[in-house]
Amino acid sequence: MTLKLTNTLSRRVEPFEPLVPGEVSIYCCGVTVYDLCHLGHARSYIAWDVLRRYLSWSGYRVTFVQNYTDIDDKILGRAAEEGSSMEAVSERNIEAFVADMARLNILPPDRMPRATRSLDAIRTLIEELEAKGAAYSADGDVYFAVMKHAGYGKLSGRDLAEQQDNAAGRVGTEEEARKQHPFDFALWKGAKPGEPSFPSPWGPGRPGWHIECSAMVREELGNTIDIHLGGADLIFPHHENEIAQSEAATGQQLARYWLHNGMVNVGGQKMSKSLGNFTTIRALLDSGVSPMTLRLFTLQAHYRKPLDFTAEALEAAATGWKGLNAALGLASTASAAPGATPELAAARARFTAAMDDDLNTSAALAVLFELAKPLRALANRLERGDTSAAAEATSPSLAAQGELLRELAGVLGLEPEAGDAAQAATEGPSTDEIQAQIEARQAAKAARNFAEADRIRDALKAQGIELIDRPGGVTEWLRN
Repeated sequence: MTLKLTNTLSRRVEPFEPLVPGEVSIYCCGVTVYDLCHLGHARSYIAWDVLRRYLSWSGYRVTFVQNYTDIDDKILGRAAEEGSSMEAVSERNIEAFVADMARLNILPPDRMPRATRSLDAIRTLIEELEAKGAAYSADGDVYFAVMKHAGYGKLSGRDLAEQQDNAAGRVGTEEEARKQHPFDFALWKGAKPGEPSFPSPWGPGRPGWHIECSAMVREELGNTIDIHLGGADLIFPHHENEIAQSEAATGQQLARYWLHNGMVNVGGQKMSKSLGNFTTIRALLDSGVSPMTLRLFTLQAHYRKPLDFTAEALEAAATGWKGLNAALGLASTASAAPGATPELAAARARFTAAMDDDLNTSAALAVLFELAKPLRALANRLERGDTSAAAEATSPSLAAQGELLRELAGVLGLEPEAGDAAQAATEGPSTDEIQAQIEARQAAKAARNFAEADRIRDALKAQGIELIDRPGGVTEWLRN
């Protein structure tokens, strides 16, 4: 069976065929580094990490590029709040991003260009668009003329008449009068007082958001790439605008396959700071949820579907990971395995078929749990001191099953956890950590921030800690 992927561009599930046989070029839209990464980032980057791992496991040579947007209104706003600088905010959050991705066992990209280090490529691309009549300057700003690109809207499936509400993009109302058409978007923004700027043929300023990715794709991977990745929220306007400006400049297709992951909800609601249900990756992992539990949880849903984080779902994932982790731990101690049996070959084939089916990680996980079942049972017997279990642990057939389990789990980025990580996954937070969370919840309730109080309660519940509110404001707890 051939790998098939849902291509947003064609709205069909298509067989994957790379431009160059045996090689795959991938560009993934990265983070705007103004804050710590949240659960939505975890969902997206875990999904694309699995795609990359599976392609490599399947024999492809993969080049994976992911950018940093390190100049943006949000970054400048955060710097102003802190009395800091754009560079300081960006560097701090880039370091945090690298650390968070490492905790989730996400492979680092082959290259991670930054907007501020790609300015020559950005300016060159804008000049090409201007020379072709697809862009125009106005008082230090440069805009892309959407009416000059006949294919505008082909990714999102929208036409220009439907885009009035989104037309402004990142351009403020003062700039609207300078546009030739209300849907035109900024390629270069003239400098504003007090903001960092860079030289250009149109005067000092900084690049628009969309042009950054187009320039970095071309600089790192060429005019046409195999796969472009991102969240469903980027389809319009970001990816639509990328296609328009790149293809207007080069006359070539930007990407052959466009893949988009579904959004994240928390308890059935869209995750947002205003609702009090916004959770960063770091906060969740530091609260006691193990990285592999979070990874397993995200892979239980198809990457294109919405993902709902709830305390109950995380708790179920923690239970599932505990058993799988025990099996992987036992498998890692087994002796070298003989050749695959027909049963193991069939399991490998089922795993491959699931992944070839548009990365059906849920079905792939089912194969892992099936392989883990006898290993998990044996691990439980060893833990209980069953003397007969030790001899069974050296069985060649069990060793072969364990070897396959480790291999396939590695394709999904699931690796056995030991020490503090395993204890956090199975035993939960310490007494001091629980008490600190209870005090934080009481403070939230006193401030009438009931959404935050509920979030803390649910997070503790996901770790097996049940809170019991008693009269007089006293909160007791039980470890389940």
